[in-house]
Amino acid sequence: MVDDMPADPMELSAVRLFVRDLAGALTFYQHVLGLRLVHGGVAAGYCVFAAGGCQLVVEPVARNAPEDEQVLVGRFTGLSFAVADVAAEHARLVALGVPFPGPPEAQPWGGILATFRDPAGNELQLVQAPGAA
Repeated sequence: MVDDMPADPMELSAVRLFVRDLAGALTFYQHVLGLRLVHGGVAAGYCVFAAGGCQLVVEPVARNAPEDEQVLVGRFTGLSFAVADVAAEHARLVALGVPFPGPPEAQPWGGILATFRDPAGNELQLVQAPGAA
C-alpha cells in the first residue's frame, strides 16, 4: 500500500446484471430472492435492488441486440449472496422452483457455496462464511 493512500480509496457501489425479461427479473429478485426495489421498475427500463452494501442493477438486453450485448445474458456472473445458512436458503429457493445445478458444496477455504440460476439463466451463488450457522 502506498503511504499516502487512504485505507479504503474505493467502495463497490453497484453491479450490473443483464436479462431478457425485465418483468420476470423484477418478480424473481424482489419476490423470490427478497431484495428491495429502490429505483426503477419495468416502465423505467431498469431495476435497482438493495443488496447489502451494494446495489444490484438489472437491465434488459433485447433479443435483436448486437452479439456483444447478447453474451451478457445467461452466464456465470461471479455474484454471491452471503447467507447465514446455505442449506436452509437452498431448501427455501428449491421449494420456490429456483434451479440449482447441484447441492451446496463445502469449499477448501471453509465456506459453503450453492450455485443457482435466475430466469434468464444467469448463474449466481449463495455463500456461507466459514463457521457460520
